[in-house]
Amino acid sequence: MPSNDLPAPAPAAQAESSTPIQQSEAPKLTGAELKKQKQAEKAARRAQAIQGKHVIPAGPPPAVQKGEPKQQKRRGSTAGSRDLPIRQPESNAAPKPPPVEDKTVEFFRHLSKPHRKTIAGTPKDIHPAAQILGMQFSTYVICGSTARLLATLEVFKELVQSYVVPPRTTLKLHFTTHVLNPHIGYLISFRPLSISMGNAISWFKREISKVSIDLSDAEAKKMLCDAIDVYIRERVTFADQAIAASTTEKIRDGDVILTYAKSSIVQRSLLQAHEEGKKFRVIAVDSRPLHEGKNLAETLANAGIEVKYCLINGLSHNIQDATKVLLGAHAMMSNGRLLSRIGTALVAMEANDAEKPVIVLCETVKFTERVALDSIVLNEIAPADELVIPGGALEGWRDVKKLQLCNPMYDVTPAEYIQMIVTESGCVPPTSVPVLHRLVNEPEIQ
Repeated sequence: MPSNDLPAPAPAAQAESSTPIQQSEAPKLTGAELKKQKQAEKAARRAQAIQGKHVIPAGPPPAVQKGEPKQQKRRGSTAGSRDLPIRQPESNAAPKPPPVEDKTVEFFRHLSKPHRKTIAGTPKDIHPAAQILGMQFSTYVICGSTARLLATLEVFKELVQSYVVPPRTTLKLHFTTHVLNPHIGYLISFRPLSISMGNAISWFKREISKVSIDLSDAEAKKMLCDAIDVYIRERVTFADQAIAASTTEKIRDGDVILTYAKSSIVQRSLLQAHEEGKKFRVIAVDSRPLHEGKNLAETLANAGIEVKYCLINGLSHNIQDATKVLLGAHAMMSNGRLLSRIGTALVAMEANDAEKPVIVLCETVKFTERVALDSIVLNEIAPADELVIPGGALEGWRDVKKLQLCNPMYDVTPAEYIQMIVTESGCVPPTSVPVLHRLVNEPEIQ
C-alpha cells in the first residue's frame, strides 16, 4: 500500500528557493543616495590630501544593481572614484649629509673674519706690489705694527709713481676713490689694519686733499712721494732713535731686562745700550703660535748679549730675577691702556705682583683716541688652525663635536700695571696719552 508521506525536496531545489528571498532582503540605494555617498568620499579624500597623508579608501564603492539607471557624470566634474595625486617620499633618495658644526666662538663672532690666503681672484687693477705685500701679511713674513706701517707706505709710493691720471679729471679727485681705497680694502682682506696704519692712511688722504689742481701730474706725484718720505723719517725713524736713546739711559750695569715676544723698538734699544758698553742680561719670554721671541733672542745673542729664552709658562719663575720689564706696543689707547701681543697683560700683571717696573716703548703714531676696556671689542682673530701642531693633541679638532678654538692676536693691559711710557716726545705716564695724542696730531687735523 503506498505511503501518504511526500518525498523530501532536493538540496539544490532548497538553495534555488532561498536565493530570491536573500536578494530581496539587500537594501537598494537610489541615485540620490549614491551621489551623496560619492560626495562624502570625495570630501574625505580632499581633507586627507591637505594634511599630506595618503589614506587608502575603506572599500570599493557599492556596485550598481542591475536594472537601475546609471548616473551620468557632468562634464568637467572631478567627482568619481579617482584619487587625488599625492607626492610620496622617494625611498631611494640619497641621505642628506649632517650639517657642519659652526666652530666660531660666539663671544668673538663679531671679530672673526676670514683671512685671504692666496692672490687667486685678485682684481686686475690691484698693483703687484700690493699683492705681494698682502701675502707677506698673511704668512707673517712682515709682522709687527711698525714693519707693516713702513711696508704699506712704500706700496703707496709705488701706487703714486705708477698712477696715470685719466682724461677730464685730476689726481686729487680720482686717486683716493678709484686707486687708494681699493688697495686698502685688498690689504684688509689679508689682515686688519693696525692702529698706526690707520693713522698713516688718514694722514695720507689729507695730504692728497691738499694737492692743488694747478700742479701738473708729475709735480703732484713728486709732492706726495716726498711727503711719505718725510712722514717715515719724522714719525718712525727719528722717533725710534729718540726712544732708543731715552731707554738706554734707563738701563744700568747689572740690570736683567725681561721682554716679551718681539718689538722692533725694544730690540733697537737693547742693541744700542749694548753698543754703549752697558752690561746687562736679557730674559726673552715667548709664546705660541708665532714664537716671535726666538728671532729677538737670536739677534741679541749674535750681538754678544747674554740671553735667556723661555716660554710664557716659565714667566712666574723668571720674573723674580728681572729688574726691569720692557714691552712693545701695538697701540696706546686714550684711557692709558696698552693694546699689544696677547700675553702682554699676563707679563705686566706678574711684574706688578713681583714689584718690577714696567716700561712701554711706543711711538706716538700708535696713539689713538679710542678707548678699550677689554680685548673683546677691539681685536684681531687669527685663524684657529695656527694653534694646531702637526701630530699634536689638537690635530683633527674640527671633527670633535663641541670643541672650538679661538686665536686672538692682542690683549689689553690696564694702565695701573704700567709705570712709564717712553715716546719720542718724552717719558710720560699712561694718564698723559690723550693729551700727547692731541698735541701730536693737532697740526695735521688743522
